[in-house]
Amino acid sequence: MQNLAGNIYFIAVIAVIGGALFGFDISSMSAIISTQPYLCQFNQRGFDENGRCLGPTDAVQGGITAAMPGGSWLGALVSGFLSDSYGRKRSIQIGSVIWVIGSILVCTSVNIPMLVLGRIINGFSVGICSAQVPVYISEISPPSKRGRLVGFQQWAITWGILIMYFICYGSAYMKTSAAFRVPWGIQMIPAILLFLGLCILPESPRWLAKHDRWDETTEVLTMIHGKGDPNSPFVHHELLEIREVVEFERANADVSFRELFAPKMINRTIIGVFTQIWSQLTGMNVMMYYITYVFTMAGLAGDSDTAVLLPSGINFVINVIMTVPALLWMDRWGRRPTLLVGAFLMCLWLCVNAGIFAIYSRPPLPGEFTSTAESMAVSGAPAKAIIASTYLFVASFAPTWGPVSWTYPPELYPLRLRGKAVALCTSANWAFNFALAYFVPPAFAQITWKTYVLFATFCAAMFLHVFFMFPETANKPLEEVEKIFDDTQAGAIKYIGVPAWKTKNDRTLIIKQENNEALPKEG
Repeated sequence: MQNLAGNIYFIAVIAVIGGALFGFDISSMSAIISTQPYLCQFNQRGFDENGRCLGPTDAVQGGITAAMPGGSWLGALVSGFLSDSYGRKRSIQIGSVIWVIGSILVCTSVNIPMLVLGRIINGFSVGICSAQVPVYISEISPPSKRGRLVGFQQWAITWGILIMYFICYGSAYMKTSAAFRVPWGIQMIPAILLFLGLCILPESPRWLAKHDRWDETTEVLTMIHGKGDPNSPFVHHELLEIREVVEFERANADVSFRELFAPKMINRTIIGVFTQIWSQLTGMNVMMYYITYVFTMAGLAGDSDTAVLLPSGINFVINVIMTVPALLWMDRWGRRPTLLVGAFLMCLWLCVNAGIFAIYSRPPLPGEFTSTAESMAVSGAPAKAIIASTYLFVASFAPTWGPVSWTYPPELYPLRLRGKAVALCTSANWAFNFALAYFVPPAFAQITWKTYVLFATFCAAMFLHVFFMFPETANKPLEEVEKIFDDTQAGAIKYIGVPAWKTKNDRTLIIKQENNEALPKEG
């Protein structure tokens, strides 16, 4: 067990179960909102001419969907205080307990207020876990593998989406409320596994150092980075860097949220916050939540409630598979190129969808669709092109903005602020997730294909923002990233005046250091 607890991949696999919880919510809502048991249980609009339940109004459905990211926004903000006070590991465990409580409420919901309350509580849990899992993994990972290991968070999200979607797909054939109660009950199991798995994992060595628990810090670094060798030069060098940063921060900084907006910190705060905001404004989570709406408009609904679910599920399979290249090569690619390529490709596919819907769509016939958000109908070759373009959009997001948006923010901040800073960044993610979840159904209803144009514009803007403002952080120790922004520390002079687009990915040097080769001389 000791060997497993010191294996960085085992640590990451356990920790990122917290990310899977978010994935479960995305796909359970996506798969369930079009099924008759759900529509009848929470019916507000009566019945159509065929006797089918019409379910909640579009505004209320947007509110139900948005309840989870609304709770996540609050959870993310609170997580910074939990993490700094109780530890990275303990805060994630608290989140897993809250998830179980929320899932019980959601599973037993008999009306919309009860469902919304349960989803807010679930969201509070996801906010904590989504903010602190990347912090925990970043602080415990070697620099050359940090992107890959934090990227597991996004991969766990995609697996959560996929697994829960097909659980919902199978449950959709039930004709009672069990069609949605079973999936919402099953989603408690991973949270229980997360809580138990974390019991055997070490705490973040940087959090331990911050609290003057130096013996434990050395023990964790030796176990994970030194492969059990207490005389490892890399561990010794890393420990010296951590100690230097802790002592510097303790002597020179007053830790509070206010410091994130001080002149020397505001630049990285803006970058970190916008990394998370832009990841939402790509439109990816909209595609996940409301994919059944898009594919219904593209003619895949058929004659049954479940006909659209299988082709929608292919979307989630692509999401899982296409995240793998980032896990393998993101640290080699670097953060900047990955974000730039992703923004360009997503902009392209959104423009394609907008163009096809604008030219080939028609208003739906009376009674053709159950939701006013399904405001366009396309058939034939254009419909197939929309489906293909949607798949390509997901394939472009999965290896780029998906994993990098979780990896990048924890790399930007000093130890004293990392927990609170990442909490702030992640809260921005959830604030925009909330707004978009609520906004998209009426947007499709009111501005139809122009919804795609809006997200394409966002992708073009994020491309420019990344190019001019986002420095490269791949393959740098967290303490070294400080020197990109902070000119008060020794050695920072080499970064002064270097614009973001000229910062480099120094992979060869860091690998040598981790292998105890060519370590820099002390002093």
